[in-house]
Amino acid sequence: MSATTAVPQRAWVDQIMGLPVSIHLRGDQLTGDDVEQRIAAVFAELHHVDAVLSPYRDSSDLSAWERGALRLADADPLLAQVVALCEQARHRTGGWFDPRGLPDPRTGEPRYDPSGLVKGWAVERAARHLQALDGYGWCLNAGGDVLVHAPADQPAWRIGLEHPHDPARIMRVVERRTGAVATSGSTHRGAHIIDPRTRKPTTAVRAVTVIGPTLLWADVYATAAAAQGPAALPWLDHRAGYDALLITRSGLLRTTSRWPAT
Repeated sequence: MSATTAVPQRAWVDQIMGLPVSIHLRGDQLTGDDVEQRIAAVFAELHHVDAVLSPYRDSSDLSAWERGALRLADADPLLAQVVALCEQARHRTGGWFDPRGLPDPRTGEPRYDPSGLVKGWAVERAARHLQALDGYGWCLNAGGDVLVHAPADQPAWRIGLEHPHDPARIMRVVERRTGAVATSGSTHRGAHIIDPRTRKPTTAVRAVTVIGPTLLWADVYATAAAAQGPAALPWLDHRAGYDALLITRSGLLRTTSRWPAT
């Protein structure tokens, strides 16, 4: 990600949810208490989400609820919000996004795992701390899922999409002034996307990138499309406000009809 003109810029990075989360901020005043407090608030909120909703932590509210040791009504309210959103996502995607009965990332045993929704949702919630910085441009990147904002006097953000067959190579560049870019696939985590109909890993798609106004739904649609395979492209073409680029297992690149020309 880079600007096309010399706008002063500063970056912060933290390790959260097992991946690097970075904030790039553009503006005339990149130091000071207000900036530092808002950056800290973003990271603090994401750490809290990880503590409550991580499937990797036995101490998380998600794990305690999933094993029956905690009632939903007694858990952190974030858990009930995510459970409700996952049900909404399941209906929106015709069942292709489904957190139920997914393999535990540590044991492989079936469990409830909303991770395919949580990251995008959490980043979008945390970004409200950056939105309060009037006149600043910002890019919040959580392991390749990106939310950006560029004010009128700054250039659009340029987001590089890595090639799933060669992650060191940039395949396409997407310019966004505001909104989200989310990618789901097997490049970094192997065949971890589960077909909810067979409950087995699906490998027909190497990567799906979805762009749109919200990271929550861009992330969900990318996960659902990766589960469905290449047949998801017509369905993606009808997601109002969202567009997608899809790479099949053989390397064929396909896009929805409104995907921006590069």
